Amino acid sequence: MTRHDDRPALARRSFLALAGGAVFGLAACSPQTKSVAVPEPAGALPTGDPPPGTRLTVAVRTARLQLKPAGLEKELPFTVTEWPNLSAGPDIIQGFRAQSIDLATNAGIPPIQAEAIGVRAKIVGVQVRRYPLYTFATAPGSSVTRAEDFRGKKIGFSQGQAQGVVVLRALKEAGLKNSDVELVALPSTQFLTALQSKQVDVAPLGEPTLTKYLDQYAKDGARGVRTKVVDLLTVLWAPNEVLNDPAKAAAVRSFVPLWARGQVWAWENPDEWIDTYYVKDQGVSKEDGRRIVDSLHKPQFPVSWDEAVAWEQETADLMAEGGFVPEQKVAHLFDRRFEGLAAEAVAAEYREGS
Repeated sequence: MTRHDDRPALARRSFLALAGGAVFGLAACSPQTKSVAVPEPAGALPTGDPPPGTRLTVAVRTARLQLKPAGLEKELPFTVTEWPNLSAGPDIIQGFRAQSIDLATNAGIPPIQAEAIGVRAKIVGVQVRRYPLYTFATAPGSSVTRAEDFRGKKIGFSQGQAQGVVVLRALKEAGLKNSDVELVALPSTQFLTALQSKQVDVAPLGEPTLTKYLDQYAKDGARGVRTKVVDLLTVLWAPNEVLNDPAKAAAVRSFVPLWARGQVWAWENPDEWIDTYYVKDQGVSKEDGRRIVDSLHKPQFPVSWDEAVAWEQETADLMAEGGFVPEQKVAHLFDRRFEGLAAEAVAAEYREGS
């Protein structure tokens, strides 16, 4: 079939376009790269605090902003050498490969993408969201008002990030095939520019980016098109090299509960979080910050990862069906030695499956 023949070419082009040279470096990984040979983490997790002098580079920006006001920073039993302001999956994967990032947070798709190109890493923390996190923003003047209108349109598509899977799921729910639209390969950081210039007709945006975009362009006919597509997982993950180092593994183990507790603090202290994150860090108004926070749901951390593993497998299958990654089994992407640590650290109302 023509569609089957076209998909691998699209996958190669879109993946190389995700983040310029950084992703090109990832795509160039061969089976002989060092990361492929790294052994699987095994054995019991270290107990107690990591030894003095343990250091991690942690790309979890929200945690950086939450721990101090929540009074949790003093509980970190290791030194965070740097908090890189990176969140895009391709950037994190490159950081893992370069051994410049030890721990990060992403959606479920980057671990699948990393596995596909030989960067070995494991999920060590899981949060679930059962509500849509992304809204499809339209270019100014677009006639799109619902997902079914995507047929024949240019859609911003970042296959190595959550937004890419949201696009694929939205098309599927609307009864459309990938070939019914033009997937324009871009990193999510370029979605705004692509919408403004009408390089794409539609692109998925999360908050607070969506609010900032619509504040500027709604007057020109831009709108947000909501779907029921849920991106279930937010994960903490770390390279195998980190988890094979007893000191760093102990540090990761100590960070997981603080990550969960920091998010609970943000939920329970919305005014301070709005000022700290949305206003001072993200540059939106206090009113918009309040509206965004009011649209959210309280954080949930599952005791069991069974559903998360099943969801991740469904996502991997969807990506493989589109020709974007090889078929793969994803259960081994979860380091279940960490299972339940986040859930145990929070009150019952923030815990699923207790």
